[in-house]
Amino acid sequence: MILGISSSVFIVLALTVLVGAAVQGLVGLGVGLVAAPVTTLLAPDLMPGLLLWLAAGMPLVTLLREHHAIDWRGLGWSVPGRVPGTVLGVAVVAWFSERELGVAVGLMVLVAVVLTVKTVRLPVNRVTLMSAGFVSGVTGTATSIGGPPLALLYQHREPRQIRSTLAVYFVFGAALSLIGLAIAGSLEVRELLLGLLFAPSLVAGVVVSGVLRRRVDPGHIRHGVLAVCGLSALVLVVRSLTGGS
Repeated sequence: MILGISSSVFIVLALTVLVGAAVQGLVGLGVGLVAAPVTTLLAPDLMPGLLLWLAAGMPLVTLLREHHAIDWRGLGWSVPGRVPGTVLGVAVVAWFSERELGVAVGLMVLVAVVLTVKTVRLPVNRVTLMSAGFVSGVTGTATSIGGPPLALLYQHREPRQIRSTLAVYFVFGAALSLIGLAIAGSLEVRELLLGLLFAPSLVAGVVVSGVLRRRVDPGHIRHGVLAVCGLSALVLVVRSLTGGS
């Protein structure tokens, strides 16, 4: 056992985090989309705290190499919008059971996959940025998946700007969510310790993304991972609804 989880579960989660980090290194988001359904299936008591710690750490690695392309104006509107969303997200965590959160995580991933596959073009302005920030605050705090709302707005921007802007947003957003959960008493030290143990997987994922970025069309990788995410989310929703173990 490693901090309350079996060695086999730890290995699966470490590999999942690595894959998610590699995807995020390519397209700007991915750790939450890939790891949240698997974590909720195998270790639901670690949600959403563990994934929020990872969501806060992963962007720091990204920013080391792509901090020059950040859209600070967009962040100036989206980050404040996340504050009230975070408050609502903390309430959601307190109100709903692990099974209900499992359904929420699964549905959130499915919506993100559908919206990402079927390109939706939205204007990037004050209203959409603040709205995306608010929705992201709710979903990010309750399910650890807060990237899709903002990613949808930036999906037509230059890839480097997408990755760097989302990275800054994830740092601020995850920090707000973690503070909110800590105040509400819904955060455990064990989740932080496990997050530190999975840090090498994050770094390895970023290294892998750097190699893949030079050799493989990110679009092909993205579609394959979205398919895996969609399948994981479907399994999670079905198991949560049926009470499967």
